[in-house]
Amino acid sequence: MRSVAILGSTGSIGKSTLKVLEELPEFRVQSLAANGDWKAMAEQVKRWTPARVAMADAAAAAELRKVVPVEVLSGSEAIRDLAADPAADTVVAAITGAAGLPASVAAVSAGKRLCLANKEAMVMAGPLLTAGAMETGAQILPIDSEHSAVFQSLRAGGEGEVRRVILTASGGPFREWTKEQIAAATPEQALQHPTWQMGAKITIDSATMMNKALEVIEARWLFSLPVEKIAVVVHPQSIVHSMVEFHDASTIAQLGYPDMCIPIRYALTFPRRAPTSFGFFDLTKAHRLDFLPPDLERFPALAHGFEAARRGGTAGAALNGAAEAAVALFLDRKVPFPAIAELAGRALAAHPFHPSPSLDDILATDAWARAFAAREAAK
Repeated sequence: MRSVAILGSTGSIGKSTLKVLEELPEFRVQSLAANGDWKAMAEQVKRWTPARVAMADAAAAAELRKVVPVEVLSGSEAIRDLAADPAADTVVAAITGAAGLPASVAAVSAGKRLCLANKEAMVMAGPLLTAGAMETGAQILPIDSEHSAVFQSLRAGGEGEVRRVILTASGGPFREWTKEQIAAATPEQALQHPTWQMGAKITIDSATMMNKALEVIEARWLFSLPVEKIAVVVHPQSIVHSMVEFHDASTIAQLGYPDMCIPIRYALTFPRRAPTSFGFFDLTKAHRLDFLPPDLERFPALAHGFEAARRGGTAGAALNGAAEAAVALFLDRKVPFPAIAELAGRALAAHPFHPSPSLDDILATDAWARAFAAREAAK
């Protein structure tokens, strides 16, 4: 019997993970963690009967304690404790943004299988996480659909046989918009993703293509690749989730409907493939698959991702922290849509760069970048 801790269980990835677990009786839900949706957590506790749960928000934890019979912890430290708990051998890290980093570090330090949906952890601290995994024997398996596709496709060849990996991007809701139309985009328009149902932050990141910028950085560290071996193409149908090009001119791709249950299931059950009764992509029917080069003039965030991946060190933390702050400002209608990429790029250029940062250095850079974005936006 495998045991799993799901961090971010009330979000879209967490809910999809629980949906997958309905088909995996060999797994037991050991613990659940979320931010503040205590009502949704109460329903999950009723269905899955975990031993412990944690809520980042203390007030939400207090409400939850009134209605569930299990131990309820509160605060970010409690979530880290669940990630390191020996009772769980697998951790699904689905907390959005930089807030998910400490728990991911704790899981790796404890030698767990870390099923990573929180790309920001690898963006901010890729070298620390990968070095930690080598030391403790932890496994870091991607849940991001693109990185899962690369991970699966890489199994077709040897490490020295890879020419490059190609990450696919939907292009978001503004793929066909002019630069002038994009400049006037509203939060409501930016939240209308054409193919994926996701949380607000990642949906906005998809609209700016900052999501793909962060994925370039994540791929750099997750697969130990030089930036020159990472490419991005726009694929509006979101059926080909990414590809690996080998030196013999073969390109291996992973295809499927845009359904996060597929990469989640693979990460949980790797190296085997667990059968499922839903989600099959029928290639016997007519389909159209388009691939287009990204437009860096309309979507400058992507260029920032390549630059941060080249620089390494604290560059990813600076880019991500400023981007998170800028997205929040945009959703609050305090800055226009183009300011998200602009503020992130300026933070990347201006931050006090450290080439070999500790975790404290990374967290300090994150705080600096958020303050920088807020200060610059106020001007």
